[in-house]
Amino acid sequence: MIKDQQDAFGHILYDYLKSKGSFEIIERNDGYFDVTNAARVYFSEYKDWPEIERKAMRFVRGRVLDVGCGAGRHSLYLQRKGLQVLGADASPLAIKVCEIRGLRNVKLIPITRLSSKLGRFDTIIMLGNNFGLFGSFKRARWLLRRFHAMTTAEARIITEIIDPYRKSDPSHLSYHKRNLERERMAGQIRIRVRYLKYATPWFDYLFVSKAEMESMLAGTGWKVEKYLDSGNSLYIAVIVKE
Repeated sequence: MIKDQQDAFGHILYDYLKSKGSFEIIERNDGYFDVTNAARVYFSEYKDWPEIERKAMRFVRGRVLDVGCGAGRHSLYLQRKGLQVLGADASPLAIKVCEIRGLRNVKLIPITRLSSKLGRFDTIIMLGNNFGLFGSFKRARWLLRRFHAMTTAEARIITEIIDPYRKSDPSHLSYHKRNLERERMAGQIRIRVRYLKYATPWFDYLFVSKAEMESMLAGTGWKVEKYLDSGNSLYIAVIVKE
């Protein structure tokens, strides 16, 4: 379990919930910083979601696992629709926020510890760019095989991701080049989240193209059934068992 001092993401959510206002700093390991008011998005209601996310909800069915549930916006929407949902997150305060907001089933657990001990699921959602939680090509394939074992025969993964090759900012392009020189994937970024005096541990977060995603899935028992496109670098993949 991460320490309170490391739970920057959770403190962002909790302060926003308590109407204190909050901000999110994303620090990349090359010195690049990005400051956002992302908490507003984490608490947004269905009517305010991007159209691509609203479309993705049509593909959710059965018992659902929400990986990286954050403040619980997707889980709470599906719970209100009558689905059985388990929210999972590595942030203790994110779990507390979900419980305060009324999510009935939520568990403090990192993605690497998800297993069939949690039961079997019909849908796994990884929205809000949470495909990135796979971290690397190798770890993604390992986790996809674990997900295969903890899901039903007709299960699907619905995941959202950014294509790094559709970025034109020189600071991002130079980072991609540096990654390739170090034999990493271009979109395999190393970041941490900061807020006030809090900072998460450094972690890898993965952006991939559609071709890279399909290469990653090969041999894991999964394949892409459908893509939902946003018209920019963000897309959603509906992934099913082969």
